[in-house]
Amino acid sequence: MLEPSSFNNNPTFKGMFNYVHIDEKWFYMSKESEKYYLLPQEQEPLRTCKSKRFIAKVMVLAAVACPRFDSSRNQQFDGKIGIFPFTCKEPAKRSSKNRVAANKWPRDTEDIVFIQQDNAGPHIDPNDAEFLEAASSDGFKIHLSYQPPNSPDMNVLDLGFFRAIQSLQQQEALSTVDELVNAIEKAFNELPPQTLNRVFLGLPQCMIEVIKDFGGNNYKLSKKNWRSKVLFLFNLNVIVISLKELFFIYSRWC
Repeated sequence: MLEPSSFNNNPTFKGMFNYVHIDEKWFYMSKESEKYYLLPQEQEPLRTCKSKRFIAKVMVLAAVACPRFDSSRNQQFDGKIGIFPFTCKEPAKRSSKNRVAANKWPRDTEDIVFIQQDNAGPHIDPNDAEFLEAASSDGFKIHLSYQPPNSPDMNVLDLGFFRAIQSLQQQEALSTVDELVNAIEKAFNELPPQTLNRVFLGLPQCMIEVIKDFGGNNYKLSKKNWRSKVLFLFNLNVIVISLKELFFIYSRWC
């Protein structure tokens, strides 16, 4: 993840524009407790459930990449590949008003695209024959990789993007699974790419903290260390983070 040419001076991170992070998450119809602001004449909403274990929920799979902006801060790619609910009511739409089905990934580079997934058992093997065939079609070169085990912060969805989607989704008063799915998709589409961009800014900081903890996850990420930096990220290399201390720690560790 580091630029080889920067090792002898000030090590910097590579751009992560050819990485796609995917992950699953449960979204619930309602929280166990909700706060409502009512007018004097309004009735309190009726919220009933057999128990909290029976609150309706939907699992979704999301795929995101690092957004891209030009030198004038104009958006070239919002980074949002898609969010796909695990429901079987009707076939998935080939395209929508929010994004065209065949126009999601920028085709201005021939770099290998890495799809990063966690280590859950049901996930396919990177050498799965059916995946390899699909990954080399339409001019793509796609490789599947695993994120470090027990390290959810190494995935931008777990690092903060899922939380941002959930905050928007929970602002809706929902009563059916269809409404829940629509609320999730609406939150995903409406969330500004700058939010996703800021989460990607935090990923290198997480990597640094993991190295400081000798590969562990016993650390606290200070948001002010990276959220106060450039909001529009043109290349991750513009964030100058000194890693000389980390190389010293790593040499002692090994």
